Amino acid sequence: MRLAVISLAAMVLLGCPSPDQDVPATTAEAADATPPAATRDTVVLETSRGRILMELDRERAPETVANFLSHVRAGFYDGLVFHRVERDFVIQAGAVTEAGSQRKSTVFPVRNEAENGLKNLRGTVGMARTSDPHSATSEFFFNLKDNAGLDHTAPTIQGWGYTVFGRVIEGMAVVDAIAATPTTRRGTHRTYPTEPTVIRRASVPESGSAPASP
Repeated sequence: MRLAVISLAAMVLLGCPSPDQDVPATTAEAADATPPAATRDTVVLETSRGRILMELDRERAPETVANFLSHVRAGFYDGLVFHRVERDFVIQAGAVTEAGSQRKSTVFPVRNEAENGLKNLRGTVGMARTSDPHSATSEFFFNLKDNAGLDHTAPTIQGWGYTVFGRVIEGMAVVDAIAATPTTRRGTHRTYPTEPTVIRRASVPESGSAPASP
């Protein structure tokens, strides 16, 4: 399957401490350049552990947000689980079903937009990928702490980093609850939760977008 988010040195995410397509928060930096509300789309993840409301930054990461929303609207994430849980690092979803089978995205990989200035801070959401900087498709992760090692530093294989395209504005307690789940090895997954959290439904609220929470 595809790994995607990284190693603490900004490597790949599937087996190492990095978001292999397998890993995000908010700070004063992000608040400095808050785009107009019209470009702040929101997505709700209804999970078996509670509700997570995400705000997406279409102005800073237009291709990534468009890709993520296309998967949401197609129902791609419904029934998938958080298959990678690394306490004090990231939790990742977007490829494994509740039954344990792989669900493969058929979209063309999206361009890496990690140079957009958004940092992998606690509470932010990023795209997982393989060692190829421009290989992200459906897997995404939530940063459980500030993960500077996942940030863009240079347009090179080692320096591209992982694209941040949004943040949690409600439900960080749910994210932390998922992160506290005990894990085991399962197939190629080294940190598979013993009681996987299911994304029962991912949707775009009727309003389509909402301003950032205070």
